[in-house]
Amino acid sequence: MRLKRSLGGPELQLFDPFLLLDEFRSDDAGDYIAGFPDHPHRGFETVTYMLAGRMGHKDNQGNSGLLKPGGAQWMTAGRGIVHSEMPEQEDGLMWGFQLWVNLPAAEKMRAPRYQDIEPEDIPEIDLADGVRVRLVAGDLAGQTGAVRDIAVNPIYWDVHLEAGRTLDEALPTAHNAFIYVYDGTVTLAETRVQTGEMALLSDGDRLAASAAGESGARFLVIAGQPIREQVARYGPFVMNTREEIMQAFQDYQAGRF
Repeated sequence: MRLKRSLGGPELQLFDPFLLLDEFRSDDAGDYIAGFPDHPHRGFETVTYMLAGRMGHKDNQGNSGLLKPGGAQWMTAGRGIVHSEMPEQEDGLMWGFQLWVNLPAAEKMRAPRYQDIEPEDIPEIDLADGVRVRLVAGDLAGQTGAVRDIAVNPIYWDVHLEAGRTLDEALPTAHNAFIYVYDGTVTLAETRVQTGEMALLSDGDRLAASAAGESGARFLVIAGQPIREQVARYGPFVMNTREEIMQAFQDYQAGRF
């Protein structure tokens, strides 16, 4: 599947507790029709958020579902799961994001679970005229996001700003935070962040982000409490030691997921 990787590659391999951020966006079926066939995970969580298109998922635990435009899925792989995410369309725009979130050592071998979120279950908050936020996870303006009970206490906001408007909101000082602009240009202090760019935020207790240009801007705000543990990763497994990675391969090959 054709995608753009901003986190998890050579330039930025890790931003604790986040391991990977991909954007997939194409109206050419050849770029996405292959999807993500059966593959294993252990030791972390995957977050899929859709803007356009339909993605079906199923796993070896008997779970299945359909991600629709505006919907999300927060999957905790835990001790091991084998799943697939495949397009439920043969043409049209497919657009969304996948984020990988690490788990602390104490939770890496927990039972797998899903939080499948329908589009209508994600709160939409109008903070001011021309400032709207879809609240996937975290707290904002007295409301709590659709995703709950995650170890790193994440924030996941989808922000829509009209031209000239500013998002000015508190963020937890103990969290690592970044924004990813997927439409338009955003100004952070003296820095301009354009479409397809990710910006790591410095320490502080507030985020002030303004839409530059005449067409407004849309971007993700993602933050989480750092785990501060050793990370060992290989392919679809993220553990704390090389020995645990080798054990994950052995368990998968022996059918113990």
